[in-house]
Amino acid sequence: MQKAIFLDRDGVINIEKDYLYKIEDFEFVDGLFSSLKYLQNLGYKLFIITNQSGIARNYYTIEDFNKLTSWMLNEFEKNSIKISQVELCPHGPNDNCACRKPKIGMINNILQKHLIDLEKSWLIGDKSSDILCAKNANIKNTIQVKSGHIFDTNKSKADYICNSIKNIEEIIKE
Repeated sequence: MQKAIFLDRDGVINIEKDYLYKIEDFEFVDGLFSSLKYLQNLGYKLFIITNQSGIARNYYTIEDFNKLTSWMLNEFEKNSIKISQVELCPHGPNDNCACRKPKIGMINNILQKHLIDLEKSWLIGDKSSDILCAKNANIKNTIQVKSGHIFDTNKSKADYICNSIKNIEEIIKE
């Protein structure tokens, strides 16, 4: 069984911009590459799970998402970072799908292909729906970052709160 890090995309990996789908608008969060290398060196597999309601809202297409994702994964590869799988929910908030966070469909898809020890795994997100997704999927550890959506730290259900992913070395030690 492998330990894993489940990462939200917008606000965690890249600077939050509503309905981001263009490569030229994509900006990695400061310190991301060194943080992900740190996690890999600790033996974690890396996964991305992302709600992308902009597809359901017809702001962009699945092809637009795939083009951006391919570019992003290539940038990770250039920096010796391996993302094992990317899962997306293309549905809107009212579509009642099984995959939109806080539901666990995206995590279940990953678990079908990878033997993951959820007790030793983490989810890093910027929204309460990310943290609830982790809790619903029995992922033991959660971090909510302030680099994305604004949230009330007193109401967060996350195990840890930090400014951005570049602060995770203070939290994840093994």
